Amino acid sequence: MLNYQLFPRSVAVSNELKAIIKCFENVYSVIRSDTNNKKSDHVLSILKPGLEALDFSVEKGKSDSDKINVPVLFGKNNNIDKYFFADALSNDGKIVIEIEAGRATENNQFLKDIFQASMMYNVEYLVLAVRNQYRTHFDFDRVYTFLETMYISNRIRLPLKGIMLIGY
Repeated sequence: MLNYQLFPRSVAVSNELKAIIKCFENVYSVIRSDTNNKKSDHVLSILKPGLEALDFSVEKGKSDSDKINVPVLFGKNNNIDKYFFADALSNDGKIVIEIEAGRATENNQFLKDIFQASMMYNVEYLVLAVRNQYRTHFDFDRVYTFLETMYISNRIRLPLKGIMLIGY
């Protein structure tokens, strides 16, 4: 089953985020982690038509020209001094999507995704998609517990309006 949770839990899911969830629901039978072992790039390629229909720019490949650059720092003459890559970015630049597979919790990639989204110019929401199940553990549950702890403890405050966690 597709799982999702918006953090903080005191905020309702917006229509824009509901549309993204619908994209995942539409392809869930193909990407579900309990019966498939797809890499994150393959999952993104399956989601790409639905996300592009929502006016998202989606990474085309691994070369720099195929990636989505999101500004982080601006320098002289408003040139971009630093940027991070995103798997997908909404047309207005407010929603960034990151798809993870095996590295989500094994290498704490989800933490890097949260950090980078927090630094990206104009980004308000991070949609973080992880496998429900990876090998013998449950990535969605692991990341859910981390985000729940972070938001309840209130010791770290992010500049994001929210993080939508999706388990596929």
